[in-house]
Amino acid sequence: MRFAGKRAVVTGGASGIGRATALRLVREGAEVWIGDIDEAGGAEVAQTSNGRIHFQRTDVLQAAEIEALMHAADAAGGLDVVFNNAGAGGSRDSIDAISPEDWDRTQALLLRSVALGIRYAAPLMIARGQGGAIVNTSSVAALQTGAAPTAYSVAKAGVLHLTTLAAADLAQYRIRVNAVCPGFITTNIFTSALGISGEKRDMANGMIGQAAAQAQPLQRAGTSDDIAAAVAYLASEDASFVTGTRIVVDGGLTIGPRHSWDPKAPSMFAALEAFAS
Repeated sequence: MRFAGKRAVVTGGASGIGRATALRLVREGAEVWIGDIDEAGGAEVAQTSNGRIHFQRTDVLQAAEIEALMHAADAAGGLDVVFNNAGAGGSRDSIDAISPEDWDRTQALLLRSVALGIRYAAPLMIARGQGGAIVNTSSVAALQTGAAPTAYSVAKAGVLHLTTLAAADLAQYRIRVNAVCPGFITTNIFTSALGISGEKRDMANGMIGQAAAQAQPLQRAGTSDDIAAAVAYLASEDASFVTGTRIVVDGGLTIGPRHSWDPKAPSMFAALEAFAS
């Protein structure tokens, strides 16, 4: 019960990583406010929690709605934890084809929303004087090429640097700021970005899970619960001396090229050795 008596905000809490994290925090004693544009999904999550999860429709493209969500949790006794998680795949266009409007919307959804989540949570935590914990969702796409489209990857890289800067700004108030970098997690973010729905969505998610399991050293698909566990750690007093950093939860995807962990995969060094012999 690491979060007994604490109040948390989770954006994008109606499904996927946000939903899993909200439920994890509740299981460990927290009262949680989730914000999402998915009203049906948000209401369903709230109904499963015996009154411990409160849903408030929140479009993170709207600053006033982010601010209102933070104030709702704070008004119940003080805001302790914020998980800035809401997002989607954004534009899939390459840098030579993306429109200015699509670029701006992707950055607003994935980076500006995180900045505003911190902006509106921090003064409430400061005024209360008891510190706090903020966790932001970044991605392995912030660490390497080829994991996601350009606009998405740039925004997620921005989240990492924002996390570091905010941690420096807010440490004097005992507010810790960290990030989590998911790898290929079996949520609907990929199918939504590709416009896949209905029965095809379940099939596509199964294919994504199988492909992910073969693309990384740990041969299983990542789940929302894997990310929720990392977020709960960063938000808890177990991480009271941890700020301005990130946890990569990717099954080893970013360890290196395949030959660094798969002895059957060819490598340039092995080819040179064979040539030399």
